[in-house]
Amino acid sequence: MRPTISRRNFIKVSAISGGGMLMSFSFLNTNPSEEQITENLFSPNSYISLNSDGKVVIMAPNPEIGQGVKTSLPMIIAEELGVDWQDVKVEFAPLKDEFGRQRAGGSGSIRGRFEELRIVGATAREMLTIAAAQTWGVPISECHAENGIVKHKSTGKTLGYGELATKATKVEVPSSPKLKDPKDFKIIGSRVNDVDASKIASGLPLFGIDTRREGMLFAMVSRSPAYGKTLKSVNDSDALEVNGVKKVIKLENSVAVLATSTWAAKKGRDALKIEWEAAEKLENTVEHFDSFKEMVMDANIEPVRNDGDFEATKSIASKVLDVTYEIHTLSHGQMEPLNFFADVKENEVELFGPTQVPDSLRKQVSEKLGISEEAIKVAMPRQGGGFGRKLMTDNGVEAALISAAAKSPVQVQWTREDDMQNDFYRPAEMYRYQATLSEDGLLGWYQSGVGIGRGARGNSYVAGALDNYRCIGQGFESNTPTGWWRAPGACTLAYVAESFMDEVCIELKKDPIDFRLALFNQAKMTPIGRLSYDPDKYKGVVELVAKMSNWGNTPKGLFRGMSTWYSFGSYAAEVVDIELVNGKPRVVKVYCAVNCGRVINRSGAENQVQGAIVDGICHAMFPKVTFVDGAVAETNFHTYKFLRMKDAPLEIEVDFVTSDEAPTGLGEPALPPVAAALANAIFAATGKRIRKMPFSEQLG
Repeated sequence: MRPTISRRNFIKVSAISGGGMLMSFSFLNTNPSEEQITENLFSPNSYISLNSDGKVVIMAPNPEIGQGVKTSLPMIIAEELGVDWQDVKVEFAPLKDEFGRQRAGGSGSIRGRFEELRIVGATAREMLTIAAAQTWGVPISECHAENGIVKHKSTGKTLGYGELATKATKVEVPSSPKLKDPKDFKIIGSRVNDVDASKIASGLPLFGIDTRREGMLFAMVSRSPAYGKTLKSVNDSDALEVNGVKKVIKLENSVAVLATSTWAAKKGRDALKIEWEAAEKLENTVEHFDSFKEMVMDANIEPVRNDGDFEATKSIASKVLDVTYEIHTLSHGQMEPLNFFADVKENEVELFGPTQVPDSLRKQVSEKLGISEEAIKVAMPRQGGGFGRKLMTDNGVEAALISAAAKSPVQVQWTREDDMQNDFYRPAEMYRYQATLSEDGLLGWYQSGVGIGRGARGNSYVAGALDNYRCIGQGFESNTPTGWWRAPGACTLAYVAESFMDEVCIELKKDPIDFRLALFNQAKMTPIGRLSYDPDKYKGVVELVAKMSNWGNTPKGLFRGMSTWYSFGSYAAEVVDIELVNGKPRVVKVYCAVNCGRVINRSGAENQVQGAIVDGICHAMFPKVTFVDGAVAETNFHTYKFLRMKDAPLEIEVDFVTSDEAPTGLGEPALPPVAAALANAIFAATGKRIRKMPFSEQLG
């Protein structure tokens, strides 16, 4: 449903010094009280501010974790406002209710805010246009706003936005501003550089770790070295002797050392004498997979989806494929190690650091400290990656507790090793697949999955296209914490399902693209049960990637595999070309076709897709987390291997299905298909089916 703005949920702020206009909107509270309106009349927070010289400041409301929303969200406002992008300055918005959903996760920033931010810009444009019409005494229909200027069509008179700003604040807020015809878009769909690009390249302070305040102490924390262990005792006498160490604070199950520098805090932490004791079962990766093997073979589990009668198809099948796939635990490994600044005073809190959910952090800190949310300020710096790790707020809450105990502003810095041992991991999983085959067709599909903390999901496109489909899933209880990892669920399910789909195609001697297109046609013409996808959109990306890659004409010396997947409202299809170098696969080129609705920033969108593909290849090929007696064996990048430049694709070609529909997710959808496309290419090159992650361990 299209959001609307009324007088009650549009909050107009008074003219700024020197002539100008500030505006802010509340979409969360659709019925604010008169007191709230009055209170917000002088709120310093707003989306748009116009200076008298016509320059525009637009606030970027959502956390920037490298997905480009600090640029793309203001582009939507600027488009409807009708200004030249070169006249726009972008700043981060603070956490405020009037800025709506200020989160980064689920590829939801743009798809959740597109219409809302269009109205923000269009309302301001219409008020400025009305102000111009009133100035000239002409009907508003005779006026047109563009590039920061309102023009009277018949006389050619013009007024700049800066000249109109003060008068526009007195204009009645339009209840239903007219949005631009998309054919007139100038900014949306163009290529715009990241607004922080020059600052990043020149090393200017943008990140939480750059925070410096008078009297601030630096903290490092000793946390449990293994899941299942708790703090028994601590002797801090040696730590307090370290030059620069000021305090040692014991928390619930950790110990913080505060010092005048990060290095002193680390040396102090190293000097602590701590005893940890086992209080719960200490997890072990080998035991996890031993349990998975038993669980995944149990077919007597209530299915999450059961169309037709899969078991009955076995009696008429000419062959039954029956295989298992294994996926190891992964850490997030975001480039920026966790950190957070906190300054807790008696009735006031200031927080500054990397988080994807600042509102959740504020709520939790409020509950922990007994301080109202209104007294807690959360500012959002640029973040060096998130990938779902920063959907958890432990780092921010921890910093607030330490600051409160120390009665000092404090910056808590994590090391890479701290990150690796204290993550919320992508859980290990195992899948068993069965397919019943006739001489020339697929009769039935069986999927059984087990994973730490969660079970299998049933959203493969086979469900809905096949008469006989059965899916079961089981969760394995463990002390290891799990959480969201880029494209959660889809990132592993796409690998196993699309690899198995390739196995089916090989057995049936079917072209993998033709076979998938036939399934989509079947789902469209005779859908079975609930369809969770649009078959035409699926077909669209598969057909586009086939055209891009000249499918059917593999270049000499190359081997290719393909895959497709749907997630976060978007569709992606990919073809991976590899060559063999000394018997080892090297990715030469990846083709990717995406349907994500309307593209906002073409440069940023391509960057999102390319980054997801590189990320997907990396995590398919190299890293894994293993637990030994509750501790993580891979403590840093020397053992938790990431993709090096020499392993990266030489080329990634991206294209988007032209669409007039509202944007859908893009930060994650290009990642899920690439692991299967790579595995299928490896099979084409070597005849070896890769049924375990990481691939590198299967390739010798």
